[in-house]
Amino acid sequence: MNKEIQISKRLQMVVGLVTPGKAVADVGCDHAYISIYMLQHQIASKVIAMDVNKGPLQRAKENIMKYGYEQVIETRLSDGMERLQAGEVQTVLIAGMGGPLMERILTANRAVLQSVEELVLQPQSEIPHVREFMEKIGFQIEEEAMLQEDGKYYVAWRASRVSKPEPLGKTIFYEFGKQLLEQQDTTLLQYLKREIQLQESIFEKLQANPTEKSKEKQKEIQKRLTYCKEALAYYEITGN
Repeated sequence: MNKEIQISKRLQMVVGLVTPGKAVADVGCDHAYISIYMLQHQIASKVIAMDVNKGPLQRAKENIMKYGYEQVIETRLSDGMERLQAGEVQTVLIAGMGGPLMERILTANRAVLQSVEELVLQPQSEIPHVREFMEKIGFQIEEEAMLQEDGKYYVAWRASRVSKPEPLGKTIFYEFGKQLLEQQDTTLLQYLKREIQLQESIFEKLQANPTEKSKEKQKEIQKRLTYCKEALAYYEITGN
């Protein structure tokens, strides 16, 4: 019997957000490590593992056979959700992609998007915009997670289909995550402190070189610092 597959803490965080017992589409599956992990840990009932690149998908097939899951993990060469049919899965999981690409994938196959129950996402960029995008496509963020790995911060969430998503409201909720702030997430606190320190350091350097371009950048940094300090107040209320 093959031993348990090893995945990074980032991917463990993502998989931990999947509601157990559902059929899952692993979009951009790469070598299918997440797909295999979900079966080993009885998280998914079955998985459709999809990737746009032939090379990684071939490796995915080999790994699936190696671990003996070819009956419950199907592989498909697919650009995003292109080869997915409405009703085949209840959960769509996309991890490690830029926000704009993630949004393109989700809107390219509307029939599938309207048929799924939940999205588990871990965007690498444009995170505030992707949070706002959730509302536009009819999904409400139910649970968020954040961690630091190898010096980088990662955030992921599970969003459920609802008839009318409730807007997050405050800018800082889109920037940093409403749930993370309300739960006083310790990783987010660490990130906010580091971000304030970093932005203040950049601001000081820009002040020493007052060009028109640097003045514009200073305004951006001031806005960012305002958001960070507003978010930090969620922790200071209880004296953390």
